[in-house]
Amino acid sequence: MAERTPRTRGRDPLGLKRAMADRLLPGLVAAMALLAALALAGANAAATMASRWEGGAAAAMMVQLPRSIAVAPAAARLAALPGVAEAIPLDHDRLAALLRPWLGDASGLPLPGMIELRLTSLGPASLALPAAIEATIPGAQVEAHGVWVARLSALARSLQALAWLVLALVAGVAAAMVAVATRAGIAARRATILILHDMGATDGTIARRFAGRIAWLAGLGAVLGAAAAAPLLWLLGGLAAPLLGDTLTMPWAALAALPPAAAAIAWATAHAAVRLWLRSLP
Repeated sequence: MAERTPRTRGRDPLGLKRAMADRLLPGLVAAMALLAALALAGANAAATMASRWEGGAAAAMMVQLPRSIAVAPAAARLAALPGVAEAIPLDHDRLAALLRPWLGDASGLPLPGMIELRLTSLGPASLALPAAIEATIPGAQVEAHGVWVARLSALARSLQALAWLVLALVAGVAAAMVAVATRAGIAARRATILILHDMGATDGTIARRFAGRIAWLAGLGAVLGAAAAAPLLWLLGGLAAPLLGDTLTMPWAALAALPPAAAAIAWATAHAAVRLWLRSLP
């Protein structure tokens, strides 16, 4: 009985399955995918924090009125100022409730009139608003949260930009690793490549063989990295929930997109590397 020819040889004429190990590259890509997932989560959390701060305490001011000024008319005058979305009078009972954790029963204390201002935005108009309030109501004292919250928001935006920079760096390092692995595969199968090239195999055919193998290994590694990142992101999301509330959502869609993105980067990098090497042949 005639011996059967292994079918894998016909499917892998370059012998890439033996030349390119299926452990090292997937392991490295898995580590890169894990770092990319953490960078995505960091960028998402930083954006959530910035939005929460910009829409919360940053967009509020507290105005303490002189005792001779009635609260309701003053609130109407302050609501008409540019940059003010709403002026909310704080009555005596609400002020007493706010002070209860520190002073106990403050219902009998002579509390000043207070107005909470909600701002439309944190633009240049908000910076000039304290002076406009003092000009509208002489003797009023303004406590603006926008200054320090704006700094916190800027810090969060900087962290978001840094996370995206880390993600780009991870993608660059992954592409470099793929290029090195491709060059190693070329060196291991150089003789076979030259024979097939001399026999008429086109540059595109050879490049696609390499790119397909590399993309498969990179996609496999990214799946492993994303699977390892999923429980970690779930845990970090639970820890951050008390700080960011229900507004925080983990980037699950981006996490699911990591494997195809890694495979696409690997395919393009390997394809370009093989074509460049083939063009350098005499």
